[in-house]
Amino acid sequence: MYLIEELEELIEKRLGLDKILLQCVLQARTLSGADAINALRPFYFAVHPDFFGQHPKEREVNENSLKRLNGYLENLQKPGFRSLKPTQLTFYVRETEPNSSNVQESFSASGFRAVSFTLRTRDLLSTVLDILNSCSLSTEHIQSLNVNSQPHKEAKSTVNRPIKWDKTYYSFTGFKDPEEELEQAQRVETTLISWLDDNGASAVKKLKKSLPLRKELERLKFELCNELQLSDIRWQRSWGIAHRCSQLHSLARLVQQRPEVLKNVKGRTVVFTDRSGMSAAGHIMLGTMDVHHHWTKIFERLPNYYKLQKRLLFLEDRISELLGGIQVIYIEELQPLLTLEEYYETLNSFYNKLRDSRLPFHPRSLRGLQMILESDRYAPSLHEFGHFMIPTVCDPAALQWFIFAKAQEARENLKRKEQMMITEKELIDTSTEKFSLDRLYKEPSVSSAQMIDCCKRLLEESLPYLQGMHLCISHFYSVLQDGDLCIPWNWKN
Repeated sequence: MYLIEELEELIEKRLGLDKILLQCVLQARTLSGADAINALRPFYFAVHPDFFGQHPKEREVNENSLKRLNGYLENLQKPGFRSLKPTQLTFYVRETEPNSSNVQESFSASGFRAVSFTLRTRDLLSTVLDILNSCSLSTEHIQSLNVNSQPHKEAKSTVNRPIKWDKTYYSFTGFKDPEEELEQAQRVETTLISWLDDNGASAVKKLKKSLPLRKELERLKFELCNELQLSDIRWQRSWGIAHRCSQLHSLARLVQQRPEVLKNVKGRTVVFTDRSGMSAAGHIMLGTMDVHHHWTKIFERLPNYYKLQKRLLFLEDRISELLGGIQVIYIEELQPLLTLEEYYETLNSFYNKLRDSRLPFHPRSLRGLQMILESDRYAPSLHEFGHFMIPTVCDPAALQWFIFAKAQEARENLKRKEQMMITEKELIDTSTEKFSLDRLYKEPSVSSAQMIDCCKRLLEESLPYLQGMHLCISHFYSVLQDGDLCIPWNWKN
């Protein structure tokens, strides 16, 4: 609890809410800058990516949504703005009030929930209220703020404040009424075709601009993988192409300067991420904020990491024996990014607890089933893909009962998973070919079922705009800095 409070205090300093909202509230007619900062503080604490360090999928969704939200707020307060299109956002919201009774959405065992909402507001106060209400966060503190319908003194001298004309002015001059345009936009929900019409040209321009860097990235990756005999080079987060090239250039310089320290990387996967070390999956992690000195230490420690990995695999086998042959696995896409040391401690703690309880599982009775260990859950559950999600603090007796009760359902889910993965790949290949896409992929937070549904509906459409593009299936509409088109998996026709 102390760590959370400490982190919140740090975030309050780091967020730079004053900078983020200063431009947005200079011309606010109903809310002062200081009041707006105070009003949105609970929201930023509930969704800030720094609180989702162990949940990379949710962190990435919140990072992207915050960028789009800040853009919305900035545009909303620009002098003379006419209208804003409704903006759909998705956030993962932390449980900041565990005893709250007015939250309708259920929190996951990890302590957060997904919230999607569409902003259609035309002033700062309405936007703040809409955000807080959509996330089921209290708005009581806003009632105590100095809010009124008159311009604040600090804004009275503002130049370029939008003028509100009488309706007859627009009838006489023939100009468009911005309020009518906004109301009309609110009534019309964003559709895939309309969004592509509005953003296709911008995406093509950005994509063409990024093509030289994309080729450079492919060349660097190929050369490094070939020279070091790496299995793959990956990135944990969706950094831009220029950023990725910079990271590969940095690694290439280290190879030239200290080739002897990289002699133990053969067959391994290198992942650029937020910290350096070895991941629970056995990948070499290179922190993007670390210098060569830190990377060199990691490469020098690889022999010790490999020894620890062998001990880890032994622990997984021992746990499997105690639980009737169920396989202990680690799924990168679904689990927090853990270091090898962190995962070993988790396994060791769980193993000691199982060994002392001496559960009466029949040998090999659960062969073919899978389980993952999670330290942020309190009750066991069964994933739609068929693997058990077991908390490290789970009571052994409750664990035994749950596994026995769900074993058959787990086997059925595993079979369904295999078929679903085949179907998903077939649909991705078919969609890529039909629309002549250069690439079709999804964010980690998009499930296979959602991807399948999205591709099936895409194949029913005629979308010439997509030819040669990079299409990402996500939870919202966006054009990334390198020209990738992001569309929500549940796009509207």
